[in-house]
Amino acid sequence: MSKFDEKVALYKKFMDDRNLRSNTDLLTAVTKGLGPSIYKKDAETVSGSDPKELETVKKNFLIKKLGLKDSNELDEAIAEVIEKIGKSERNKYRAVVYYMLVKKFDKESIYGM
Repeated sequence: MSKFDEKVALYKKFMDDRNLRSNTDLLTAVTKGLGPSIYKKDAETVSGSDPKELETVKKNFLIKKLGLKDSNELDEAIAEVIEKIGKSERNKYRAVVYYMLVKKFDKESIYGM
């Protein structure tokens, strides 16, 4: 199993352990889109309590990647995803957060799904 496949398996297990349903093909595509950041401990996770980090998720992912318009709805969606994963959960994997946001906004087509 490649390192990439191990990461996808880790994220899939993380979601399964929290009863968060996932589509492995979409999770793989989202993970692939993150490039080498998945191998860097700090970049691999999202800090749910850091406003600067959450703003980066909004600007770089939701607005630039998914093509959404800046609004309070984006902030609310990020907060909802963080809540579903669990605020106290230390490992809020970026691939999982992004996957859940893709599903929330029905943007699977960005990843060819």
